[in-house]
Amino acid sequence: MFKQIILAASVATLGALAACQTANPDVVQRNDAQRMSSVQDGTILSIRDVTIDGSQTGGGAAAGAIAGGVAGSNVGGSRTSTIVGLAGAIAGGVIGNAVERTATKEDAVEILIQLKNGERRSIVQGKGKEVLAAGDPVIMVTTGGKVRVMKAPPITQ
Repeated sequence: MFKQIILAASVATLGALAACQTANPDVVQRNDAQRMSSVQDGTILSIRDVTIDGSQTGGGAAAGAIAGGVAGSNVGGSRTSTIVGLAGAIAGGVIGNAVERTATKEDAVEILIQLKNGERRSIVQGKGKEVLAAGDPVIMVTTGGKVRVMKAPPITQ
């Protein structure tokens, strides 16, 4: 029973870590709300699929080490449980780190944009709901040093 509680807590911790950061242009960070952003118009020259590598904050390794250590320490007698607990903590830490890295990996796109002034920019962002393609008119919205690209809204007069 105790092992199941520790395992459930570890999985919940890893899930929370996975939700912490995203490069999805459809998700705006709380501290970016109600901030003035600059907007630049451009046209997509090219777009290609990339992967944003997962994070390794240490939280996954810590959760895995705790779960592995507790599970291993419940094996055998007092001397054996110490050795198996230590081995479980090491294995759990390695596995927890790998799980965190995999869980926080994100499908993304690299977008090459031609600005109206002739300059070019390259932005990597997570895949959002909008489907972008070469030739699309877009806007680049910059808030607090972060940039997201979205289709340009139609201009009405």
